[in-house]
Amino acid sequence: MGGIELFGFVGFILAAYSIVANDAIQTLGTFLSSNSHRPWIQLWAFACTIIVTVLVYGFFWNNGDIAYGRLNQIPYQDGIQWWHAVPPLFLLILTRFGVPVSTTFLVLTIFTLTGGEQTEEVLGKMLVKSGSGYVVAAVSGLVVYMLVARSFERWISETPRASHDLKWTVIQWASTAFLWSQWLIQDLANIFVFLPRETVTNADGTISVTFPIELVVFATVVMLILHAVIFARRGGKIQEIVLSKTNTSDVRGATLVNVIYGLILIFFKEINDIPMSTTWVFLGLLAGREVAVSYVGGLRNRREAFQDIISDVGRALIGLIVSIVLAVALPAIADGRLPSFLQ
Repeated sequence: MGGIELFGFVGFILAAYSIVANDAIQTLGTFLSSNSHRPWIQLWAFACTIIVTVLVYGFFWNNGDIAYGRLNQIPYQDGIQWWHAVPPLFLLILTRFGVPVSTTFLVLTIFTLTGGEQTEEVLGKMLVKSGSGYVVAAVSGLVVYMLVARSFERWISETPRASHDLKWTVIQWASTAFLWSQWLIQDLANIFVFLPRETVTNADGTISVTFPIELVVFATVVMLILHAVIFARRGGKIQEIVLSKTNTSDVRGATLVNVIYGLILIFFKEINDIPMSTTWVFLGLLAGREVAVSYVGGLRNRREAFQDIISDVGRALIGLIVSIVLAVALPAIADGRLPSFLQ
């Protein structure tokens, strides 16, 4: 199958499931919660239509690059080893406990630290870009919701029946399609990093990546099946993070979150092709939002809001630490030596 290796296959399957369960729900969480009265298969069909569209567009109109440039500086490593597949396994375990870790760092860090001096520099750039994403999202969420907390958010809280209006359902589904496509463009690299691809240096010095069509078809089928599992479970443990926030089960509140989140992802997508943590952006947006609705809107206890924010950030930092420890320790252990911090 396009020369895919055993551990590359295992890593891809583990990454596809765990990333969908952890990261995708942070994107589709408000969609699931606000449409919980609908059959899961209907929601799954909608989300999968966007997946197929993004992959088909990437392959045919992006010169075979279904990772949308996010792997340009992380070339395929011949001879993928067992330790490349361990981080997605840890991600799967952390997801079972509802820990919103950054899949970008947990999965890609080991590839950046074992791919040579050039790819080692990518990790630092990922940290800077993701940290900037958190700050931008937090400030954006704070500013926007300070403006609407006393009007829009309070209106949502006081008029729950208005959320059943058909026009709001249409608007929310459109905003979800917009956000979901932007998330896929950013995070598909975390899954496809395990698949064989050709890296080409163009005449103008830029780098491009091409995936074999048979792997694209295989990856698409796998993604659709795994999404069916997640949607049938209504999001699983990670969904609790979304449900704990104010008004996220209302289609009107969910729509505004989707639009802001999607616009921030577009902004950072246009800056450069370095991968970034969409989880950090998501948590930053929710942090700014919760501060605004608690302090300005008075819709939530302030102490609870800050405890929630600190908890989310703490769990995200745990994921970052775990990813770096795994990336450094696993290759060293495989070579029969202990890394310095374990000696």
